[in-house]
Amino acid sequence: MIAEIDAWFQSLGAEYGVNPYIFGGIYVGAIPFFLLSIAWLVRRARAGQSTVLPTMVAGFFFVSAYLYLAIAGRNIPVWVWIFLAVLILYGAWSTVRDTRRKIAADTPPD
Repeated sequence: MIAEIDAWFQSLGAEYGVNPYIFGGIYVGAIPFFLLSIAWLVRRARAGQSTVLPTMVAGFFFVSAYLYLAIAGRNIPVWVWIFLAVLILYGAWSTVRDTRRKIAADTPPD
């Protein structure tokens, strides 16, 4: 059964021109870097410093697997792009909301 699942998984990669294990590795491997960049962003915001660079770094790690798909992929159906856009927009909104909460939780009132 595992062999059949692996064959199906690999066939998806062949059909779309991406290695699913590389995609998964990038997706999972980016998580600690994303979390570290969010921590960096929160720390800089609490210190009253610019958060532009940590925000850009966090955004890169957030979409890194999809960048691989966009660069290496071919014949990706439109519905996949729409689904990914919705996921990215929701994830960005959720991350901004949670980051603002974290910043506000420890920021002393003026």
